[in-house]
Formats: sequence, C-alpha cells, structure tokens
Amino acid sequence: MISQKREAEHKDVSILLHNIRSTYNVGSIFRTADAVGVSKIYLSGYTPAPVDRFGRNRQDISRASLGAEKTVAWESVDSPFELIKELKKEKVKIIGLEQDKKSIDYKEINLDQRSLIILGEEVSGIEKKLIDLCDQIVEIPMFGKKESLNVSVATGVLLYRIMKI
Repeated sequence: MISQKREAEHKDVSILLHNIRSTYNVGSIFRTADAVGVSKIYLSGYTPAPVDRFGRNRQDISRASLGAEKTVAWESVDSPFELIKELKKEKVKIIGLEQDKKSIDYKEINLDQRSLIILGEEVSGIEKKLIDLCDQIVEIPMFGKKESLNVSVATGVLLYRIMKI
C-alpha cells in the first residue's frame, strides 16, 4: 500500500522485462518495483516468472525479491509486441531503458502520462524491433570503463529518478 504522502506523488508506471535470463535480476527488479510503487510487471520471452509452469513458487526469485512478487502485480505475456500495441491504444507512453543513438539522458525523462518501461536482455539489451516501438529511449550515462550497469541496478536508478519527478 502506498502511504498518503507518496500516493499524491505516485506515477502510474509499469515495467516489461523481456528476455531477462537471471532469476536474481528478476527478483531484484520485483523488490525495487515494490519499493517505488510500480503498478505492474509484465514478463515476456524467456524471462522467468515467480511461479513455474507447474504452479510452484520459484524460490530463487523469492529469495532476491524478499516476497515482492506477492505484492507487485505481474503477468506473463506471449508477445511483447501485442502488449505494446494494446497499451498504446490506451495512451500509455512506451519508454526503453537502453543505450541507443536516439536515447536521451535518463534525467530528462518525461512522464506526463501512464508509462511502460521496457528492460531487455542482460548482455545485448532491448531488441531493435522493440526499440522501434518506443516513444522515448533513455540511458544512464557511464563514466567509467564499463559500458553499462547490471539491468537490476539500472532499473533501480531509473525508478528512483522517476519518483523524484
């Protein structure tokens, strides 16, 4: 539940995790999503769900999320493309967190409406076909020798920035 103070500031933000392989990254993203009040997490591609195909809770996700998979709404979707198509009909802004020639600094993100943030595969990022569907692409500038952050860390940086705007 969102406190009264935070409710006034709460943005209607959901997340799409597409082809995130690591259960620990998925669990960590669930935990951060709970902390900032994300509306829903969509899982697509080979992203593992908190419940396996036999209906059993995934302990590896639960360990990282500390139970946040029970407090944040989530849904597995067959096609991220169909999901985005439906959300665009509902006037949801699609935002990719990715390094791209069209990306802007994450501090310049514009959240003037309901939004879906897309996060992609740990090594190769968001696939080009999904990037092409984004209304806005944001990236976190890197100043060291490494070119990117871990996907769960990058998610936390972006979500906490969103809380401030």
